[in-house]
Amino acid sequence: MEAIEIKPTYNLTEDEEKKEILRHYRGLLRELKPKLKPGDKELLRLAFETAVDAHKTMRRKSGEPYILHPIAVARICVDEIGLGVRSTICALMHDTVEDTDISLDDVRREFGEEIAKIVDGLTKISTVMDTNTSQQAENFKKILLTLTDDPRVILIKLADRLHNMRTMDSMKREKQLKISSETVYVYAPLAHRMGLYAIKTEMEDLAMKYLEPDTYRYIAQKLNDTKRERTRYINDFIRPLKEKMEKAGFKFEIVGRPKSIHSIWNKMKKKGVSFEEVYDLFAIRIIVDSPHEKEKEDCWKVYSMITDEYNPSPERLRDWLSNPKSNGYEALHTTVMGPLGKWVEVQIRTKRMNEIAEKGLAAHWKYKEGATDESRFDKWFHQIREALSNQEGNSLDFLQDFKTSFLAEEIYVYTPKGDIKMLPIGASALDFAFGVHTAVGSRCIGAKVNHKLVPIGYKLRSGDQIEIITSAKQKPNQEWLKMVVTSKAKQKIKDTLKEEKRKVADDGRYILQKKLEAIGGVVTQHNLDELASFYKLHSSLDLLYDIAIKKIDLKELKDFTASGDRLFFPKPVKVETEQKHESEHAFKTYDKKDTELIIFGESSDKIMYTLANCCKPIPGDDVFGFVTTGEGLKIHRTNCPNAARLMANYGHRVVKTKWARNKEISFLTGLKIVGLDDVGVIHKITNLISGEMKFNIAGMIIEAKEGIFEGSLKIFVRDKDELDNLVNRLLALPGIERVDRFDTE
Repeated sequence: MEAIEIKPTYNLTEDEEKKEILRHYRGLLRELKPKLKPGDKELLRLAFETAVDAHKTMRRKSGEPYILHPIAVARICVDEIGLGVRSTICALMHDTVEDTDISLDDVRREFGEEIAKIVDGLTKISTVMDTNTSQQAENFKKILLTLTDDPRVILIKLADRLHNMRTMDSMKREKQLKISSETVYVYAPLAHRMGLYAIKTEMEDLAMKYLEPDTYRYIAQKLNDTKRERTRYINDFIRPLKEKMEKAGFKFEIVGRPKSIHSIWNKMKKKGVSFEEVYDLFAIRIIVDSPHEKEKEDCWKVYSMITDEYNPSPERLRDWLSNPKSNGYEALHTTVMGPLGKWVEVQIRTKRMNEIAEKGLAAHWKYKEGATDESRFDKWFHQIREALSNQEGNSLDFLQDFKTSFLAEEIYVYTPKGDIKMLPIGASALDFAFGVHTAVGSRCIGAKVNHKLVPIGYKLRSGDQIEIITSAKQKPNQEWLKMVVTSKAKQKIKDTLKEEKRKVADDGRYILQKKLEAIGGVVTQHNLDELASFYKLHSSLDLLYDIAIKKIDLKELKDFTASGDRLFFPKPVKVETEQKHESEHAFKTYDKKDTELIIFGESSDKIMYTLANCCKPIPGDDVFGFVTTGEGLKIHRTNCPNAARLMANYGHRVVKTKWARNKEISFLTGLKIVGLDDVGVIHKITNLISGEMKFNIAGMIIEAKEGIFEGSLKIFVRDKDELDNLVNRLLALPGIERVDRFDTE
């Protein structure tokens, strides 16, 4: 379904607005018609009227009545995810308990326990997700706890997020950045893992529209410019395949579609190529109408017809018929050489497989006969439950582990007996060992992969057969954490290391107790926390461990005061005022050498800031400020490799920032130049940069090999406009193929 376009309703009368709301509601009913059972319509009407009444005074940022949002979310649930009547009622009610006077008991009384439970789950997510105050990572943990309870909660939440992304134009820039980062960091991978590929793709594209607007517009324009030529090519490619399949008596549908803007951009970055050089800009999808028992056979027959017509790339065959993904995705993918020497990706699916690919988890329940897939889904949920049952630990670590363990693509490997195991991409032999059993993982000293001896950190590939070698003398160490990606392995290693640490920390407790008793004090948890904070340590366990290994000698205990049984506190440290200055951001420019940044906020205090080393921003780049602990304000580019993580996890510490004009300061940046190794090419480059454009070159390395040269330049520029101008002038030189910016060390 296309995004539901809701025109701003500022200029509508009350009656017109009511008609508009009813029109959207009737559209929802039309979508639901095939799923309605006796009594459903009345229940839906009750949910609709309750929501309309509850939200009657509320408006969205665009000015339209708020109720249009829940209706749009419900339509996404029905039309794009394939959910039914109960989920529609929950979608209509999803913001009522959080934002209005309606209580959960009211929902339970009117709609029953099942719906109340889902609305409660959605409320819990909203109250933690959309505030700026608490750490986002902890919130994701709560989301996932609800996910394992009833997956419909997460599906409705994905619909809610998708609609928010579609209608974000009226929001403030910093809110757009925060929501987009959060979306691309967790929601898009989650949609992908639930099998909702269309939603995942749209979320990534919309996030890119706000995070990297210039690149987004550039690729969108290029796709638009090449649309006619692409359509003609797709038709030429499809024609002979259609003839073959019709002759063989297949019922089928063939569609060609462009790749998403986000995936094209990823390819351009990964392979370092221009838009024109991305070879598979589109994919052809063949959907075969095939009975369940003949699905596999028919897909392979179609594959055979395609490869008779066009030459396949052998390493680009993906067989998800024999081994479906854990989210139920089944298909056959191949890349073939089409006319005019262009590579084309072809996806072969049956109607059933296509519905599962489009509707993911919701379609999955419809086809219960695929018992193996169902058990894979259950396995996945079981692994998440296991990871969540460990409530200790840092939430940020948990989120990172969750992304690598549960949201990554998976590989399939085999035990010595031929049983299949599913692991995330990047998993090692050690991950496999912990997957077999904790005891096997803890004692693992090596492995045999395909009968060859390998170290425990060996990265596995799909199809590998693994045998684990153990020793009773082996035990986990800190280095192991760098070798594993699965949540289970990481957690078990951390638990073992913590246990070892606890044994050592007992000695530290004894030493501390003696020191405290000498000055009339006692060891209490509060005291331990105060001391840990004083020594800038994460926990009381770290404190006792550092005391035991003599890293802390407790000389500073004199800075604590004791009075009877009262607790000890460090002498006042001027932290509060510093924090205040860090969090109340000024809206002004600075008079020293830092005058090129404006930071928006309430206070008029000056804020010191530094430019982040990870992305080296220069004036003109899209930037945001990030309040660090201990290092003041750091300025990052919005497309910095760390930006999505920072904005998604610590939205409340992001500060709106923009550049003011200042031509006196220069910034170091890097350019990589690739071209043909022609006589005098280096002279042309240096002449342009230093001679004509008067840039100061800080460093230059040129390497030529087999007729191609690569140059790395470090130069001082004043702002992005100046840099863009230089890049365009360099590209205009004969023989220069590519000029890319890189971040200098």
